[in-house]
Amino acid sequence: MKRPTIHDVAAAAGVSRGTVSRLLNGDKYVSPAARVAIERAISETGYVVNRAARSLVTQRTGSVVMVLSEPHEKLFEDPNYSTTIRVAIRMLAERDLSLVMMLAGDEGDRERVVRYVRGGHADGVLLLSTHAGDPFVDALQSGPPAVSCGAVIGRESVIPYAAADERLGGRQMTEYFVSQGRRRIAMITGPMDTPGGIQRLEGFADVLGRKASKKLIAHGDWTQASGERAMAELLARTPDIDAVFVASDLMAAGALAALRAAGRRVPDDVAVGGFDDSSVALSTHPPLTTIRQPLAEVAQETVRLLLALIDGAKHVDPVILPTELVIRDSA
Repeated sequence: MKRPTIHDVAAAAGVSRGTVSRLLNGDKYVSPAARVAIERAISETGYVVNRAARSLVTQRTGSVVMVLSEPHEKLFEDPNYSTTIRVAIRMLAERDLSLVMMLAGDEGDRERVVRYVRGGHADGVLLLSTHAGDPFVDALQSGPPAVSCGAVIGRESVIPYAAADERLGGRQMTEYFVSQGRRRIAMITGPMDTPGGIQRLEGFADVLGRKASKKLIAHGDWTQASGERAMAELLARTPDIDAVFVASDLMAAGALAALRAAGRRVPDDVAVGGFDDSSVALSTHPPLTTIRQPLAEVAQETVRLLLALIDGAKHVDPVILPTELVIRDSA
């Protein structure tokens, strides 16, 4: 069968081709009666908008690119990313926008992202897990509007963002350990060029002050393996630890494995707390006490900020949402 055209829609609706074109391209000045007739004709004829042709008129691509600044394997290991992607796809679909996923885990990937964005293939950029000092962030400034899920360290006033209150979460977990009578509290941080790495550690230090000594702090990279390595390092350095705050649930799962291997009982000998309240928190043994960050709400606010900029807003304010302590058997 011949593919229906805009002329077929116009004939079926009893209006001019120009009226159909104006409606399809977002013109507000189409009468309600004509709008109803055109929408009915589109349904009856099975007409599908030619995105390439519409882009020539609207100067829009109909897509948003999400850039994850992590190695490929982390996309599938960390359950937090799937929540953000799912929310973004749903919200963009409501605006008939497609989501293009790109990874920027190494220099070659970053160059491809910059070429793609500068080539005019996206109406906006959604940054995910961007590290401080990443040169590709500055390279994107001459392109379409960009927002970040979580602040970009050093670019907070340049790139709008939505985030959980990372520092508050760090304080909540540490205060809970102190209230439980734990005296030797350690921490496994995330990467120190990310807001989660820096701010969760700041919350830990807010509560412990001078007790938050360097020998009680080890660093991970958000992976389970790094949590296991960091926990083994802490046990070797300070074997009298009686609690550990781990900056992500996935790393906390690794910390639990290291504690089991060392013969330490959780929570009797060492209490363990994570961060995220992801699916991992319920799958560990014992289930994790953790900090719940509102991942879906943060993703919603991030997409909302980006859509506002795409629609022409000159400025949007950052959005910071509170975290919540969730107590389970590990602490």
